[in-house]
Amino acid sequence: MIDRDLFQLPGSGVIVKRLVGIKILQAVFIIAQAAFLAGTLFMLWQGKGLHWLLLAGFIASYTLRQLLLWLEKRILDSFAEQTAVDLRARLLSKLYDQGPALVQENGTGSTVAMALDGINEVNQYVKLTFDKTIGMMSVPVLILIAVGIFDWRSAVILLVTYPLIILFMIILGKAAKAKAEQQYGSFQHLSNNFIDSLRGIDTLKYLGLSKRYSKSIFTASEHFRKRTMAVLKVAMLSTFALDFFTTLSIAVVAVYLGFDLLNGRMALFNALAVLILAPEYYLPMRRFAGDFHATLNGRNSFHKMLTILNQPAQPRIEAPLHSWGSTDELSIDSMAFQYPKGTSIKPFSLQIKGWQKVGIIGMSGAGKTTLINLLSGFLTPKQGTIKIQGQTVTTLNLPDWQNQLLYLPQSPTIFTATVRQNVAFYTPGVSDEQIRAALAMVGMTDWLAKLPDGLATMIGSGHRELSGGQAQRIALARALLDDKRRVMMFDEPTAHLDIETELELKERMLPLMDQRLVFFATHRLHWMKEMDWILVMDHGELVEQGTYDELLAKNGYFVSLINGMRGERHV
Repeated sequence: MIDRDLFQLPGSGVIVKRLVGIKILQAVFIIAQAAFLAGTLFMLWQGKGLHWLLLAGFIASYTLRQLLLWLEKRILDSFAEQTAVDLRARLLSKLYDQGPALVQENGTGSTVAMALDGINEVNQYVKLTFDKTIGMMSVPVLILIAVGIFDWRSAVILLVTYPLIILFMIILGKAAKAKAEQQYGSFQHLSNNFIDSLRGIDTLKYLGLSKRYSKSIFTASEHFRKRTMAVLKVAMLSTFALDFFTTLSIAVVAVYLGFDLLNGRMALFNALAVLILAPEYYLPMRRFAGDFHATLNGRNSFHKMLTILNQPAQPRIEAPLHSWGSTDELSIDSMAFQYPKGTSIKPFSLQIKGWQKVGIIGMSGAGKTTLINLLSGFLTPKQGTIKIQGQTVTTLNLPDWQNQLLYLPQSPTIFTATVRQNVAFYTPGVSDEQIRAALAMVGMTDWLAKLPDGLATMIGSGHRELSGGQAQRIALARALLDDKRRVMMFDEPTAHLDIETELELKERMLPLMDQRLVFFATHRLHWMKEMDWILVMDHGELVEQGTYDELLAKNGYFVSLINGMRGERHV
């Protein structure tokens, strides 16, 4: 639970100083509270009646202790909330900066869960860790000194038992940590599995595989349930063990105090004060151990975020570029890429000039998405040179290049916002008439007319849901409104659509590609006839390139791909 990375957060030094001061004052009032209570009981034992001054001191000490707890909570809540906000902002900034490649690496479901639920878990983790860690390291020390003043032998017993209990808790804590990490891995797997299932539900139903695939979700959820129960078992065992040993230690102190009282070696006041302080001595450690299991998910989420945030940024080059025009050229020579684990793009060369529609065709796993990410500047090549608009660079991670990109993925993002805000996402200053015109061009006029509030209708999660085809039309309408961006990146934009919807959308999409440089990755063959140039991918290698007719004349892998997809022997 003592996490060094947590204490490196901005503002943590100030918070630690404030909490140390509050904890020291709390310890002082705990000792005063015990002394006043012991004095009150001692006076009653002697038959002198209730001593109101001592009782008032006890009440004042208790009240001030509670006020300090309230102040501590206010400080921690504010710091944890600000930390969570900063982490979410940094995480989103990193995701936006690195692009879809980072999301694909970590899994969409896992990334979404981390940015939403994970942030809340980190919030709780920050509060509990700072509170319990500083409390355990400061309060027992002052209480031990006070106990030593009242009875040095009791202080020795407390001092000896404390590290033994901590050692035992470390052993159980390591077991709990291992179980929690397994549980977190199962949670990530379940999140990604569930998101992928939702995205492909139409295809699964079309192929009659939805029921069969639901079993895999059930299996993943059962796996997660079993891992969760394993964590809870260890947590309950450690809590029981801690309560047992602390109670046993207090009992040992009480026995020794009893013998000393019987033998007349100790005053009743001192014995009462030690007995009242002994549970307070172990209380910070019990709270620390009790909340340790509650913070494990937050710890895992926190370190997962740090792993992403600390990933080296893709090299970014400042090269002044103008908006892509009909005479501009993009030349790539021997570009290659290798993931740390997984696929690679073997060296390839490419020459592009002006307004061209470049198709990227290949089977699943051929490297189409990786190539799109390289061309978008989201990934940095391992080798090769690039010449764009007469300038030689080593990566396309160029601000002026990315500022003129339009990116349409398989599943475009529909924000929880109005139709107007979704369509005008890239161009917030456009008029309602321009938005309606863009929706009309993608065939959404009838759909818009049926909405209760027109352009002000809320869509997205928790509101009016859209089909895959409708979501793609909204994305196309966004692109139509942005005339300044002249480079388009399509990454399987129709992969999850039925063929009828795809062909209807195709008629709307082709005019949008005029006077633009377009890179269109797909495994649907009918798009290739519309392309000016075709790149044929196979297991990360650019095996062929040329026009549609040139590739047919070669009778190479492209023809084999067509035959395999069509189930024909001849084109």
